[in-house]
Amino acid sequence: MPVSARLPSWAWVSGLTVGAIAAVVVLATQADRGAHPVATAARPSASASTGAHPKPTRSAAPAAVPKDSGTGRRIVYSLGQKRLWLVDASDASRRTFTVWPGTVSPDPGSYTVSLRRDAITGSDGVKIEHVVYFGAKSGVNFAFSNALDGSSPPPAANVQTGGIRMRKADGTALWTFGSTATKVRVVE
Repeated sequence: MPVSARLPSWAWVSGLTVGAIAAVVVLATQADRGAHPVATAARPSASASTGAHPKPTRSAAPAAVPKDSGTGRRIVYSLGQKRLWLVDASDASRRTFTVWPGTVSPDPGSYTVSLRRDAITGSDGVKIEHVVYFGAKSGVNFAFSNALDGSSPPPAANVQTGGIRMRKADGTALWTFGSTATKVRVVE
């Protein structure tokens, strides 16, 4: 009488489970190597109607710290370039990156980090973290932050927002650098 070489059902289930896990790992690795979406936003203007939103970029050569931005350890925010610099005490730029401004901009001038919050909900309803407040104008607070989910949606229509958003990694760097009483210089 021949003996059947049949595998028990638990062996089949285990084999299929291991195969499925391996397939998921391979697909996840491939997805991580692919293109990643970049969130974009544009500052609304009186003449703006339609068009592409500019993409925040990191250039090969870092942008120079603006000449009219003061001296010493400070955060420099350029309204025109939509860019921040974290400048150390020797006036060397330690990090620079582009940002997405809100609908209301601070006036050029000198400010100081006055308050920090780990995480809150922004005035546009987006959950944000690493919130670094430095000024206010007409009842609108100005603060640097990043969205918890890493996104940067365009500012909400018909809402005055003073939040200046950045990528998550840049928000973490700013949070570490921008302690209370750190100087902030806003330039054109």
